[in-house]
Amino acid sequence: MIQLYWKNATDKVIDSRHGVTQGDLDSIHDALLAAHRAVLGQIEAGRLGYAALPGKSEYADQVKALVAKYRSQKITDLVVLGIGGSALGNIALQAALNDATYNLQSDRKRGGPRLFVLDNVDPALVGDVMKFLGRRLNTTLFNVISKSGETAETASQFMIVREMLRKKLGEGFAQHIVATTDMLKGTLHEIAKRDGYDMLPVPDDVGGRFSVLTPVGLFSAAMCGIDIDALLAGAGAMKQRTEIHQWYENPACVLAAVKYIMMTAKGKPMHVMMPYSNRLYLLADWYRQLWAESLGKRLSRDGREVFAGPTPIKALGTTDQHSQVQLYREGPNDKLVVFLEVDKHPREVRVPNVFGEVPGLAYLAKARMSKLLEAEKKATEYALAVSQRPTLTIRFNNISPQSVGEFIYLYEFTTSLMGELLNINAYDQPAVELGKQATFALMGRDGYQDLAKQIKHTVRVDNKYLV
Repeated sequence: MIQLYWKNATDKVIDSRHGVTQGDLDSIHDALLAAHRAVLGQIEAGRLGYAALPGKSEYADQVKALVAKYRSQKITDLVVLGIGGSALGNIALQAALNDATYNLQSDRKRGGPRLFVLDNVDPALVGDVMKFLGRRLNTTLFNVISKSGETAETASQFMIVREMLRKKLGEGFAQHIVATTDMLKGTLHEIAKRDGYDMLPVPDDVGGRFSVLTPVGLFSAAMCGIDIDALLAGAGAMKQRTEIHQWYENPACVLAAVKYIMMTAKGKPMHVMMPYSNRLYLLADWYRQLWAESLGKRLSRDGREVFAGPTPIKALGTTDQHSQVQLYREGPNDKLVVFLEVDKHPREVRVPNVFGEVPGLAYLAKARMSKLLEAEKKATEYALAVSQRPTLTIRFNNISPQSVGEFIYLYEFTTSLMGELLNINAYDQPAVELGKQATFALMGRDGYQDLAKQIKHTVRVDNKYLV
């Protein structure tokens, strides 16, 4: 069970200008309880699809059936084509729950295919991966993830891959593509039906940034040997904890209360996530999309301009003690830091018993690196407290599918609570659409000619301003 420690965000440790006081908690007590009731009501009414996922075996069963099929074919490489919510969860699960050297291990030792996630249209990235896979296409599987199939980034990658497979493998090319998409309609759905791909569903009631526990994230995880039943069980365990009505016993309510107070009453709109574990670092990428796209909104639900939303930032302990903590301690006091801490790491390394005669190194002899990492975290926590900078800690007993599932559901539910407290719609992303439309226009898609003219007038290079 993961735990939340929040004393260092209160006036018990830092002064009341920057720390949460009992008065602050009292002032939002009724609003917090109302937000909790509202979210639970939305779940009961079936309006929040992500909340049903821990108890929904249908998706996991579909995923496991396909995994068994492709594992029997000895697939050596799996490539995920997706962006945003169709990629970040896949990357985070792989980084957290498999070895850092997973892709470098032999086929026998890995126990699953190498995983590549093409989450950008950088031609060097796409070209490098395609070159690497060129000679092993007959044992490579591509998982294209797009609800509609018309997202420019994923669609362009898919077109490249499909043509490459068709030319090199002939009529059997369709056996090397799995489409995770709308099961009833859409461009990718129609192509998948026509070509004969295996398909997995993108649920209608789960937005992309909440979709990691659907086939969007579960398929690549299961293909690479991650226990998706345990992942979902962890999410289910956290779901039960988030239903507790006594808010101070509910980790999601406490997390939402502290973050909301920091943002609205303490002048801290910057919310840093700083894992003291490389394995958990890419969960911070997943968190950034969830937090930014859900809570960054111009309008409230009643149509008022509010420009809401804390800014999510990621850092890595100990790496960023040497690059960002100087700013966090002596720069603007506008940040809340959330540490991710691990009690038992997947591996242990011990410093050898050498240099005992060297005063500046003797203290490290025979030390466990986990102890050093823990000391680094506590030292940073202390230093921030001395500088009146609030922090929280989310403590993982270990890094396992269960604990990662708990963390995912904790932040999804907390996001819903924050949406209620901020009175914004946490499930749409209107500001993303204009950028998509502008991309269509610049790429010459029919129907976007007028927008293309406006864009070129705005972003064209004017030599008068070229220095």
